[in-house]
Amino acid sequence: MAESRRFEDRTEAGERLGETLRERNVDADIVLAIPRGGLPLGRAVADALDVPLDVVVASKIGAPGNPEYAIGAVASDGSVWRNERAFEGAGADEEYFERERRSEAENARQKAERYRNGRGEPDLTGKNVVVVDDGVATGSTVRACLQMLAATDAERITLAVPVGPPDTVAELRTMADEVVCLKTPRGFRGVGQFYDRFDQVSDEEAMAYLSGQS
Repeated sequence: MAESRRFEDRTEAGERLGETLRERNVDADIVLAIPRGGLPLGRAVADALDVPLDVVVASKIGAPGNPEYAIGAVASDGSVWRNERAFEGAGADEEYFERERRSEAENARQKAERYRNGRGEPDLTGKNVVVVDDGVATGSTVRACLQMLAATDAERITLAVPVGPPDTVAELRTMADEVVCLKTPRGFRGVGQFYDRFDQVSDEEAMAYLSGQS
């Protein structure tokens, strides 16, 4: 674990993440934050690295009758990651999963368009991309986002998060060129336990970070 103290809030976590990325001389041409919670951090990291900020969006696929329990996630381009153990344990079938995949992919696509507010998707060809979120637990949305970015012509993908359990972070290292995680505690119960303030981020707040107004 890089540091023992908790993060004050998402902005302070982003500032500490940006400082670490600078210290490690991580090359970056653009920061992509995962909405909504990743945007306060993304703003701080993009400012620290002096690069543009944009979004990469994925939506969780919930279990039948229990939408809060993720059995996978799908990105705005349709790239999907499925947790096979959760999928089988939840009693889902292929027809259910495919229906939810299509629905959530459309939700993610619409969310990305709304956040960009008329701007097109960034061209990642030859770019060093830093993906930022406020932490990972199972990492389902992060995995779907990394699958999407793997299909682009980006030069290098770095995932940067403040906190995540050791097993999840180890698995994510196989999906990105580099993973920077400030804390990998064994007593991990949830991302929010490592923040003094971990309030919900509204769409309005999130979009303000994208425009550089927060």
